[in-house]
Amino acid sequence: MCKAKAGDTVTVHYTGRLADETIFDTSRGKSPLEMTIGEGRLIKGFEDGLIGMEVGENRHLVISPQEAYGPSDEKLCTTISRALLPDSVEPVLGLQLQVKQKDGSSFVVWIAGMDEETVTLDANHPLAGKTLHFEVELTGFAR
Repeated sequence: MCKAKAGDTVTVHYTGRLADETIFDTSRGKSPLEMTIGEGRLIKGFEDGLIGMEVGENRHLVISPQEAYGPSDEKLCTTISRALLPDSVEPVLGLQLQVKQKDGSSFVVWIAGMDEETVTLDANHPLAGKTLHFEVELTGFAR
């Protein structure tokens, strides 16, 4: 049997969970994900976890924040007055917003907390600082 190695283009089914078993992403019910191992398009821990797998093999990957989206950086969080939000935005935990900077560039933040007067915006990736658990199945090698 052929084992997956860096440079191979493979197809995989996966389900990603947090430590509390919350599913944050899955390919089940859709086409498998096609990717090239080592290309750097996916988190390092996921790509590294596929190395050595054979078609039909299932594996449980536990990926530390350092091998996923990095640690959460408190400097990327800020609390603002609700009055600063556009009237068209109804704040909801987890809502993603695009923030425009003075130079015209923009970046994505998400609502990480709120009360009646304020909203906490977080520019970290929503999975930053979290250990990720993946169930992966190598379904094939792409040609």
